[in-house]
Amino acid sequence: MRRLQALDPSEAPGKSREILGDIVARRGGVGDMVATMAHSPALLQGYLDFSRAIKRVKIPRPLSEKISLAVQEWIGCAMCLSAHAEAARAAGLSEGDIELARQGTSTDAREAALIAVAVRVLAEPSSLSDEDVAELRAHGWSDRVIAEIVGLVSLNLLTGAFNLLIGLEPDE
Repeated sequence: MRRLQALDPSEAPGKSREILGDIVARRGGVGDMVATMAHSPALLQGYLDFSRAIKRVKIPRPLSEKISLAVQEWIGCAMCLSAHAEAARAAGLSEGDIELARQGTSTDAREAALIAVAVRVLAEPSSLSDEDVAELRAHGWSDRVIAEIVGLVSLNLLTGAFNLLIGLEPDE
């Protein structure tokens, strides 16, 4: 059940109205999550800026989707799981890859190490240690990618928690 309703750009508060208007002009429309975020101009602007920034990470797109699937499985956002499964397929992942990602792993040991740390960044960040970072480096991950994991996990937490709070569910 929806707890907050999406806003039409004409109903949105000042800055949100402007932001939604720009999106509609460029893309022809906005999704439910973004239109609902418009209740808070600060949240809407922050989400859009953060989302654009995270698109520039050095994590390969298929792996980024695997991480998002693992994190969203843990968060429990059906809307995000659906969206990331679709994006994973578009990035060339198989149904097997998607299922393994949802379980927090991969057939590739290097990817599995990064996915596991990403889930721990979300679920138990205080448990992360020097050994975890050393293991990621031993798998060939750069400090940039290691740092970017926190950003990718944070973006997924923002979208997943928001969708759960507002009661946004995938169309079935």
